[in-house]
Amino acid sequence: MGQLAKLTKELKSHINKPQAAILQRFFKTGPGEYGAGDVFLGLKVPLQRRIAGEYTDLGLTDIKKLLDDKIHEFRMVGLFILVAQYQSAENQTTRTRIVKFYLQNSRRVNNWDLVDLSVYKILGDFLVKEMADGKTDLVDKIFNKLISSSNIWERRMAMVATFAFLKQGDREYTFKNAKRLLNDTHDLIHKAVGWMLREAGKRGGEKELRKFLDSYHKKMPRTALRYALEKFSPRDREHYLAN
Repeated sequence: MGQLAKLTKELKSHINKPQAAILQRFFKTGPGEYGAGDVFLGLKVPLQRRIAGEYTDLGLTDIKKLLDDKIHEFRMVGLFILVAQYQSAENQTTRTRIVKFYLQNSRRVNNWDLVDLSVYKILGDFLVKEMADGKTDLVDKIFNKLISSSNIWERRMAMVATFAFLKQGDREYTFKNAKRLLNDTHDLIHKAVGWMLREAGKRGGEKELRKFLDSYHKKMPRTALRYALEKFSPRDREHYLAN
C-alpha cells in the first residue's frame, strides 16, 4: 500500500459521525452556503496534525490529490504536510516551488480554517522573505492578484497572509490590504479584516490602528469594526461604534 492510501485509510479510521454532523453545520456546507459540498469525517485538528506529521515526505502529486478531495480533513492534512515541508525547506528555491504549488491550488484551500492555518505560514512567510530581499514588486503583484480575485478564499488569503508580516513587526500590508478590502461584501472577509487590524494594534500598532479607525470606521462593515475593537476599552469601543 502506498503512502497516500495509508494516509487516507488512517484518516477514515478515525471517523466520528456525530462530530462530523456538527462540523457540517458549523462550516456552512448546505446548498448556497460558503462551504457547500464540503464533507467532514469529524476529526479534531490535533489528531489531524499528528497524522500529518507521519507523512511529511509525501510528494506534491499526492498532496494535490488530497487537496482535490471533497473530504475536508484530507485537504487540511495535505496543507499541514505542505506547511511542514515549507518550514523544513533548506533554501528559497524549494520554498518558491512550494509557494507556486500553493497558489496554483489556492481554490482548493476553500474554507476559512484551511486558509487561516496555512496561508501566513507558507505564502505570508515567503512574501516576508521576498520583501527582505527587496522584491516589493513581486509582493505587491501577488497581493493585488489575490485582493482582486472573485474567489472569497483568495481574498481572505490576502488579508490573513499579512499575519506573517505582523509577526516581524511590519504593519504596512495589514493596513494597506484592510483598506482595499473594506468594501468587500462577504462576512468572512469582514472578520479577517477586523482580526488582522486587531492583531496589528496588539503588536505595537495601536496608534496606527486608531488613526486607521478615525479615517475609516464609518465606512467599515460592522463585523470588521467590532473585531478590530475587541482589545479597546468599553469607552473607546462605544465611541467608534456610536459615531
